[in-house]
Amino acid sequence: MEILKARHTTFSIDFHFANNITLLMGDSGMGKTLAFNILRELSVTDGRILCINYLDINKKIKDEIENASGRLIIIDNADAILNDDIRKTIAFDRENQYLIIGRNPRNLLTTRENLFELNQEKTGNVTVYSLKEYL
Repeated sequence: MEILKARHTTFSIDFHFANNITLLMGDSGMGKTLAFNILRELSVTDGRILCINYLDINKKIKDEIENASGRLIIIDNADAILNDDIRKTIAFDRENQYLIIGRNPRNLLTTRENLFELNQEKTGNVTVYSLKEYL
C-alpha cells in the first residue's frame, strides 16, 4: 500500500509509504494514537488493514502476524507489546507492510529512511495528518 487516506469528523489521514516498515515516532500528545484510532475505524470496512494495540496484549500477536498475508499491520504502543521475537518476525516479513507506532526501533532492522513523525496541517476546519521524516 503506497497511500492510505481516512477521515473522521474534522480529522484526516493522508499517509504516503515508501518502505515495508514505517516507524511513526514522536512525543506524547502529537496525535499518534488519534491517527491509530481513525485507522482502526477504517479497518472495520477495509480488510487489508489489521490493527493491534495494548488491548491485544493477551492475544497471540506473533501468530496473527504470521497468518496475515498482503495486509497493512498497524501497531500502536509497540514498545509495550512487541517483544524481541515478534520484532524479528516483523523485520523478516515480506508478506505484509507495517506502520509501527512507538519509539524503539530495536530489532526491526530499520534505518533512518523508516523513521517518521506526524505532520499536522489545518485546512479549513479539518486537521490533516501526514508523515514527515523524523529528525
